[in-house]
Amino acid sequence: MLRVIIGAAAAAVAMFVIGFIFFGLGLQTLAIKTVGDLQAAPIQQALRANIADTGTYAVPGDRTPEQTRMYGTGPVATIHYNVNGQVAGMNAGTLLKGLVFNFAIALAIGLALIGIDGRVQDFRSRARVAAIIGVAAAAFTHLGVPLYYPHGLGYYFYLFLADGIALAVGGVIVAWFLKAPKEPAAVGEVSGERPAGEVSPSDPGGGRDP
Repeated sequence: MLRVIIGAAAAAVAMFVIGFIFFGLGLQTLAIKTVGDLQAAPIQQALRANIADTGTYAVPGDRTPEQTRMYGTGPVATIHYNVNGQVAGMNAGTLLKGLVFNFAIALAIGLALIGIDGRVQDFRSRARVAAIIGVAAAAFTHLGVPLYYPHGLGYYFYLFLADGIALAVGGVIVAWFLKAPKEPAAVGEVSGERPAGEVSPSDPGGGRDP
């Protein structure tokens, strides 16, 4: 279990670095579009005037006949709204919470691998299992959203790449630290006895009198 915890810690750091590459160096501008200052100000004022509580909103919605008609004709928006705003960029508290979160996810991967290490004993097989499950989880989480909602694919594909790579790398690292149990030795190897019918080189007759 200690090796799993150490592996989870190493995986958490690797996942943190990958997340920083995708979201801390400005690459996210490839997937997240913004508007200019002249457009942002009136949009923010409209949000403040029409939405009072923090939450996720579909505008228009589909709970009234009129909004259902509007939803079908467009344009539509899904708004992740925070009435209090947020400090631009990442601060130390947010980074620490992200690192702890990564450790929890990596530890969960390690606990899952412990359950199969008796049957999947070589590193390559364990790493392949962890990596494929990580990529599948990222695909299910992100690529399914634009299938059901009118959202742009680019943003969710970017999230899939970031999380798929992070989970796959984290899983491989945890699999490397996980030490598979040794296979039990054969009965003859433990006791020093030869299996029945085996002839010792020093006893060609097999112990039988001529």
